[in-house]
Amino acid sequence: MLHPPDLAARLLSRRLSPEWRDYVLGDLEEEFRARATRSAPAARRWYWRQALRCLAKPPRSSASTPQTAARDPFMRTLIPDLRYAVRVLFRAPSFAAAVIVVLALGIGANTAIFSIVNAVLLRPLPFEEPARLVRLFHVPPQDTFPGMPTFSVSPANFYDWQRSARLFDGMAIYRFRPFVLSGGSGAQEVVSAAVGAGFFDVLQARPALGRTFRADEDAPGRNRVVIVSDGFWKRQFGAAPDVVGRSLRLDGNAYTVVGVMPPTFSVEAWGATAQDLWVPLAYTDKERAVRENHNAQVIARLRSDVTAEQARSEMEQISKRLEAEYPAANAGWGATVVPLQEVLVGDVRTSLVVLLAAVGLVLLIACANVGNLLFTRALTRRKEIAIRSALGAGRARVFQQLLVESMLLAVAGGVLGLFLARLTLESSAKLLAAQLPRAEEVSIDTRVLLFALTASIITGILAGMMPALRAGRADLNEALKEGGRNEAGLGVRTRRVLIVCEVALSLVLLMAAGVMVRSLLALRNVDAGFNPQNVLTLRVSPPETRYDTPAKYLAFFQTAVSRIRALPGVEAAGAIDDLPVLGGSQQPIVLEGRAELLPRDQPTVAVRKITPGYLRAMQIPIIRGRDVADGDKEVMLVSRSAARLLWGDGDPIGRRVTLPLESRTEFREVIGIVGDVKQGDLAEPAAPSVYEFTQSLPFGLSTVVIRTAVPPMSIATQAAETLRAMDPEQPVEDIRTMEAVLDETLRSQRFSALLLGLFAAVALTLASVGIYSVLSYIVRGRSREIGIRTALGARATDVVRLVIVEGMTPTLIGIGAGVVASLASGKLLQKVVYGVSAWDPLTLGGVAVGLTVVALIATLVPAYRASRVDPLIVLRGD
Repeated sequence: MLHPPDLAARLLSRRLSPEWRDYVLGDLEEEFRARATRSAPAARRWYWRQALRCLAKPPRSSASTPQTAARDPFMRTLIPDLRYAVRVLFRAPSFAAAVIVVLALGIGANTAIFSIVNAVLLRPLPFEEPARLVRLFHVPPQDTFPGMPTFSVSPANFYDWQRSARLFDGMAIYRFRPFVLSGGSGAQEVVSAAVGAGFFDVLQARPALGRTFRADEDAPGRNRVVIVSDGFWKRQFGAAPDVVGRSLRLDGNAYTVVGVMPPTFSVEAWGATAQDLWVPLAYTDKERAVRENHNAQVIARLRSDVTAEQARSEMEQISKRLEAEYPAANAGWGATVVPLQEVLVGDVRTSLVVLLAAVGLVLLIACANVGNLLFTRALTRRKEIAIRSALGAGRARVFQQLLVESMLLAVAGGVLGLFLARLTLESSAKLLAAQLPRAEEVSIDTRVLLFALTASIITGILAGMMPALRAGRADLNEALKEGGRNEAGLGVRTRRVLIVCEVALSLVLLMAAGVMVRSLLALRNVDAGFNPQNVLTLRVSPPETRYDTPAKYLAFFQTAVSRIRALPGVEAAGAIDDLPVLGGSQQPIVLEGRAELLPRDQPTVAVRKITPGYLRAMQIPIIRGRDVADGDKEVMLVSRSAARLLWGDGDPIGRRVTLPLESRTEFREVIGIVGDVKQGDLAEPAAPSVYEFTQSLPFGLSTVVIRTAVPPMSIATQAAETLRAMDPEQPVEDIRTMEAVLDETLRSQRFSALLLGLFAAVALTLASVGIYSVLSYIVRGRSREIGIRTALGARATDVVRLVIVEGMTPTLIGIGAGVVASLASGKLLQKVVYGVSAWDPLTLGGVAVGLTVVALIATLVPAYRASRVDPLIVLRGD
């Protein structure tokens, strides 16, 4: 390698001040080398011209602060450092591109996940003073509702809360009410939020057009008014500015539009604001007095000087008073206060924290990989750095220059990572919307930009710190020797440490991904008590204004089911109110001949209304007795766990029971025992359940279930047309298979498993590349040793074994460290898995073996190259 004229360099070194010596000599040397590739004599002439110019008029030192020349203030040297770093990196474009791409993957993944965390957990809700908004719930008696921390609210209790509470600025009751919207292109089902007086005042929400509801409209006969969402206004009315005063036909009745809410009001994660319509709740006096039936929701606003804990204490005191006043309805029922933000986030907080930790590990692995690249780069520049040090540059200046180069690469990687994050979020918007609350709010805002910048700076420091420190400790005499024999073999120990870190972090990620995948498989294969294959579901909601008697309502479903059974490819069909795994009604049950107990002592069961054919369509086994039939009047089937809960070892068939929330005088006879079915979360045990077929109270039936001998979706159109032929104004919604219903309940677990698997794959790739690069570097550094060994009789297998041992030693140490780290982090992971332990030895062993195999494969290419080293060529070159 050519060097600048020695005399000119010495003259410059004596003439230049310490403040400028390093930069002038370094810049001239870099430019000299670039020119020497074209013409060495011309490069020398150019160097002498520049040297003479500097000797005649050297750069001036700062006269105002002469004492700073010795210590090179950071800000004064930063700009020259950046300019020099840009030139250096432009002369090594492949190296710069590799580093930037690796960092972009790590920073981009972290930015994308932080964007989600920011929208879901950190960003305030789009309401006035959202921290003061809380949800009020009942706390049910745990003996009756084990494991259920909160419950819906009864109307009478709510109005007592409203009158008695003093720590709230306001509270409002609401629930959901389906309507059939007719007119226009045809009938369609819409779900409205039926809200009590003061609902919009509690939220401090103002309409974009018109007004909100008046207090007097929350009463029967005065409630035919409606407020529409911004999206509904645009779809249904074409964003007409004169929409206020127009009519909508809901369940055959005319409702007057009185307002349009702004788009920011429609928070999809909260059902009360996610609907297209809002109507007055308009309870009758009889409905307001209901205390036993808990089917309403409550939103409230705390006073500005009140905490949620203080409000919770007040609600508990009010609940105790109501329990004493109304023991038959309220015994054992408490109340609690939960911030609205916490309700909306739910249990996704833990999943997001796990994902944020996982993607942080990916960034650390990227830092280790980049550290390896930077370390190699610094070692190839040992002579340049040694010359700078010999000319007066201290370790701090060398450290600063190399760290600035690392920071520049990290910022470039951050810019590219920010672009990748935005691209990823835009392309996965639909996936996120199905997996996360508030997913529609995920965006790149100021907080995300600051996070990306901070992550880039920290990454640059982490990746560049060790190479910069190591390069600053170079031995000048050794580095300046021409043809030093061991240059390529320096820094091996440092690079081994980086490999250990990469492997350990990769194993932690792989373990987390493996456990999440096994948990997802366990949930998908769990016995839910029915067979979801070849089952089609359709939801219909006959309006009670037209089907206003039990006979009409039941006849609609019996006729619909009968006609659907006649379709080609249909094996069985029936109807139910709430599908399995989606939750539903939970009610107290009283056995004939026994007194009704207080709510805290009365057994409760999941209650489902069905028609004949439902059990066969779902293939729910009948253990004893018989199925319901069209000729039955008031009959019931009980699950195995319900029979055990209510009758112990006794025979329930032929016994009679009542459901007090429906009727205390209407008895239903038990005609059979069926298998347990998971009515709620797949991860929870099957709840005791009963299935009633009643001709006196069939209201609530809403879903038709069809078992087919052909692919279910192939008959979806025929089934829907059959229902519409019965009633052209009857909308048919949510046409999907039962397998799709099950998949929908697993979306959170599937999302976490998908991302963890992706992060683990990136980590594994980076680790294998790191192992390969380190071994390739070591083989180059030990090529002379390998040549001598070969010349002395070593076989190719001996050389291969040598390299494999060299590569597998840090790998196995990293695997050991990763096992310890995985066991330590299992406590966090245990909260989000089902059916498998976060410390599962089978998964841990499989991951360790798999990582070992990948590492072994990564060592084979360098090992093969080492075995092909020609000792004559190596020793001659030496």
